[in-house]
Amino acid sequence: MRLFIAIGICFSLFVTAPAVAASSAGASIAPAQPPASGQAASWIPLPPNPTFITSDTWAANGQIYRLYGVQSCLRGTYLTNAHGINRDCGEISLAMLISYVRSLKPLCTTIARTPATHENFVVCVATLTIPPHKVTRIYLGTALIAGGWAFAALAPDGRPFHYPNAVAESVAQKSHAGLWQFPDTPDPNAAILSALHQAHINLASPPAR
Repeated sequence: MRLFIAIGICFSLFVTAPAVAASSAGASIAPAQPPASGQAASWIPLPPNPTFITSDTWAANGQIYRLYGVQSCLRGTYLTNAHGINRDCGEISLAMLISYVRSLKPLCTTIARTPATHENFVVCVATLTIPPHKVTRIYLGTALIAGGWAFAALAPDGRPFHYPNAVAESVAQKSHAGLWQFPDTPDPNAAILSALHQAHINLASPPAR
């Protein structure tokens, strides 16, 4: 875990929290209610027993929370580990989110919502003190991506929602960190963009007679 934290610290030096969330395909996203004048944004810890769904999403108290700008590896897609065994990429990615949360104990704030689905886009930050007196912030989503356990989320046009996450992914890929150490790691963004493209073609095509 020290290695993962070290990677996250490196990227926390240039990562800034996004001010506004971009819209995902087909979703109606509303900015979170801004704090009253003179009040700071509300940063709260994850609840004691959240239900982790993927490496970018969890549920608690009837609400869904998604890490802004982060894309998990998809469940039901597989990679071959160092022992030649097929492993579910989404399950590996999910396990690492749980590990990071337990280790870093981040605080989160909601930056946007999709009211129809009770989905909240959040930014989560851990503050660590490095001896003797240096204080640094680690953005949970970027740390996961920098460690190679998640991916930068892309808009339907292929551009990243949060550019620093794309930079973190590029560095992780080049250094073969995390999931990138396995040559057949499935790319979730390629699958998602392909599905969106096919859906667009289907909508544009006239119905068969």
